[in-house]
Amino acid sequence: MTSPAGPPPTGSHGDEPKTLKLLAVTACPTGIAHTYMAAEKLAQAAQSRGVEMKVETQGSIGAENVLDDNDVRTADGVIVAADKDVDLSRFVGKRVLKVGVAEGIRHPEQLIERVRSAPVHQPGGSDADSAASSGTERSVAYKALMNGVSYMIPFVVVGGLLIAISLSLGGNPDPSGGLVIPKDSFWMDVNNIGVIGFTLMVPILSGYIAYAIGDRPALVPGMIGGWIANTGSLYDSKAGAGFIGAIVTGFLAGYLVLWIKRVKVPKFVQPIMPIIVIPIVATTALGLLFIYVIGKPIAWVFEHLTSWLSGMTGTSAILLGAILGLMIAFDMGGPVNKTAFLFGAGLIATGNQTVMGMCAAAIPVMPLGQGLATLMRKRWYDEQQRETGLASLFMGCFGISEGAIPFAAARPAQVIPANMLGGAVAGAIAGLAGVKDAVPHGGPIVAVLGAVSGVPMFFVAVVIGAVVTATTTVALVDLSMRKRGGEPAEGAGAGAGAPVEMPGSVLVGALAGGVAVPVTVGAGGTGGAPDRTARTAGTATDTPDTADTADTADTAAADAADRSGVTSAIGRPGAPDAPGTADAADTADAAERGAAEVLSGYLTERTVKVRLDSDGKEDAIREMAGLLAGSGRVADVGELVATALRREEQGTTGLGEEIAIPHAKTDAVTAPVVGFARSAEGVEWGSLDNTKARLVFMIAVPEAAAGDEHLRILALLSRKLMDAGFRERLLAAPDERAVLGVLSEVG
Repeated sequence: MTSPAGPPPTGSHGDEPKTLKLLAVTACPTGIAHTYMAAEKLAQAAQSRGVEMKVETQGSIGAENVLDDNDVRTADGVIVAADKDVDLSRFVGKRVLKVGVAEGIRHPEQLIERVRSAPVHQPGGSDADSAASSGTERSVAYKALMNGVSYMIPFVVVGGLLIAISLSLGGNPDPSGGLVIPKDSFWMDVNNIGVIGFTLMVPILSGYIAYAIGDRPALVPGMIGGWIANTGSLYDSKAGAGFIGAIVTGFLAGYLVLWIKRVKVPKFVQPIMPIIVIPIVATTALGLLFIYVIGKPIAWVFEHLTSWLSGMTGTSAILLGAILGLMIAFDMGGPVNKTAFLFGAGLIATGNQTVMGMCAAAIPVMPLGQGLATLMRKRWYDEQQRETGLASLFMGCFGISEGAIPFAAARPAQVIPANMLGGAVAGAIAGLAGVKDAVPHGGPIVAVLGAVSGVPMFFVAVVIGAVVTATTTVALVDLSMRKRGGEPAEGAGAGAGAPVEMPGSVLVGALAGGVAVPVTVGAGGTGGAPDRTARTAGTATDTPDTADTADTADTAAADAADRSGVTSAIGRPGAPDAPGTADAADTADAAERGAAEVLSGYLTERTVKVRLDSDGKEDAIREMAGLLAGSGRVADVGELVATALRREEQGTTGLGEEIAIPHAKTDAVTAPVVGFARSAEGVEWGSLDNTKARLVFMIAVPEAAAGDEHLRILALLSRKLMDAGFRERLLAAPDERAVLGVLSEVG
């Protein structure tokens, strides 16, 4: 049982005031640097105010300093500084303040004051509620979308590849052209399994968007709503609403559940609310809403769209081809796509195969173009996204346009316009050349199997369309990143910016403070974009908006303390070093320690530079990579730079306090290596506090060593860098040996 919340205690039987006891939880989607820096800042602020505080850090390899029942029972309030979902159910009856992890770094003192009047967390309260009250609603919606996308991707890949394989290996040429799989054959069974995967793709997207917003009670209404949206026959439409409809039903279901949770009910009803009442009411309401209110207008729109297209057949083949290409590419298997496809397929029976030829040329452009983009700009995409890109190329060859859906759902503002432009170009070229398709299918496979007439121009249309899509995607992503003031490249994956806050991203985002530490962590690292739990954007990537944090497990932190002798203020009062300039004695003592092992020997005098020559972030990372190469542990400098830059695209590693810690996990290095350089003028790193980075660390670890080692290194660095005196000593050290001596304090 937790004690009910009330006003913060101010006194006891006598005049002696009672010490305020607070708890805190820090976390970020990838769980590395920001987690520890926020924890250290909160602990320091609490100690300076005479407040007792225990901080739990939740990292990619577990939780450290876990809050137990006794801690919660005696606490006066809880601060949750996190950019990922944190289970708040254990804090029922306590004042809970939920903010982003960056707030824990930038304004820890304000959070300690604000938690005194924070609302009491109620049973059934949701993380989304707390996030909304803290002004992070955009982040909640974004993480929900990414959560749905991450769970949808396996269904797209598995379903699409099974269908493609069954067509290529089990299909027989049909006299009228194309491929036909014998009904009772083994390959028809394989095809049917693939169709099931595609069928489930849309409700899975909807369900996990809803789940990220409204928790488990929203899962069923979200999935059923997605199924309804994709089943046009339920609302008199020949084509369902596809993945766009699924996004709509996912958000509707999630927020509908949140609204129902706010309804006051008798206590005897509360236990059955999340498992019976809420799912039934939300599912029924959402289903009927879509069938009778939302679905009918959709059906009307697409019926009239079909009639309009029919009237254009004799107008202009080029214009019609461009329009059909735009429609095919817009929603990739959704209602607009199906309207164009059914229009072309229906005209085949009348002897008009030209319209289907336009559609067939546009159908593979989206997956081929997006797959090509992942090859053109590999550093913009993490490992999972690159694998999805390869699968997309394969599906494109077999005319499966849904292969591009993961990219479109994650970054609609860049991908959908690029898809539409490429589709329009392909359709227009096919229309101009009079390409014909005798079967209701598209992609290179139908041309190879003899269903297409005008094969050379068909391939010309497909190739040009795919190239246009790929180059436009690259250009729009680049433009989007420039508008945000970052480097001229954007991480793939999460909407408009993360390789896609999408799977495999790693460490540091934006922290408050003024030291710049480049740490490079490659694709496929621990953590990911949005956070890959069922409650967040489920893929392993960071979003550009999300700050990463240095989270490590209890064992990693204990190991770090054992090796370095460095202790933390987390979980206990600890006086941080007072800020001030380093005196001569400090510097001399540090220099004497220069020969000592620094960060387990990963940082040496060869990887220390007292003056960084570069004045821009990208140039600085290249210079740092060259510095690391001096250790003899870098096998491929170019790949190391690319991985570090890809990490920057996910979110700045400028932590504030003139600090930046870029990092990379990549097999471009043969062993863990750490570098440090100091900039006199500072490098613009996009830090949250707008300070230029003067202290820059770069960490690179190979894939095999990335599990705990880079987390341990980052935890040690991030905690020590919160010590203002330590930063002053680093800035005052006269040469490399003296710098190494100061850094030996880290471990």
